[in-house]
Amino acid sequence: MLVSKLFDYCKNRPFKGFIEAVPAYASLTIFYDVIEVRNACIFANTSYAIVENYLTIALDNLNLSEIKEPELIEIPVLYDGEDLAFVAEYNQLSIKDVIQIHAQSTYRVYMIGFLPGFAYLGGMDERIATPRKSNPRTKVPAGSVGIAGKQTGIYPLESPGGWQLIGKTSLSLFDRESASPSLLKAGDLVRFIKIE
Repeated sequence: MLVSKLFDYCKNRPFKGFIEAVPAYASLTIFYDVIEVRNACIFANTSYAIVENYLTIALDNLNLSEIKEPELIEIPVLYDGEDLAFVAEYNQLSIKDVIQIHAQSTYRVYMIGFLPGFAYLGGMDERIATPRKSNPRTKVPAGSVGIAGKQTGIYPLESPGGWQLIGKTSLSLFDRESASPSLLKAGDLVRFIKIE
C-alpha cells in the first residue's frame, strides 16, 4: 500500500524534471531528467540528492485521506484453458473448484510488466497456486488468463509464455492508440466473472 500511496503522491505533485514513476510489488522506480532537476536546485550536490530529499519529504507527508479508492474492473472469463485440468490435478481439486476459487477472489494489480499491459495480479488463493510450465509455449493467444505460482494474470497480446492457462477473456487489455493504452494500472482491483 505504501508503494501505491507514494506513486499517487509523485503523480499528483511532481518535482521539476520528473518524467515517470513505475510501481512494482515492493518498490517504486523514479525516472527523471538529471539536468533539469540539477538546474532547478543549484544548491544541492547532486540530482540524486534532490530526488532523494523530495521522496523523504513525500514519505513524511503521505496522507491516507488523499489516496483515492482503487478502481474495480470486472473481467469476463470463459474458463476453458488448456491447463485448467492440470491446475485442478496439481492442487487435488475439481475443475469446478478451481474455477470457483479463481473467480471468488478480488485481485490487486501490483505492477505492469513483461508485455505492455500485462498486469501481475496478487491476492490469489493459495489453494490454486501452480508453478509455471517447465517448457513455455511459443505462442499464447491474447486474452489468455493464466496462473504462475501465487499470481494470476492476463496476456494482453499474443506472445510466448509459461503460465498455466485456465481461461480467456475477449476484453482488449492493451490499445496503443488509446490515450491510456493499458486497461489495467497498478493499484486497480480486478474481479473475474465466469461466463459460459
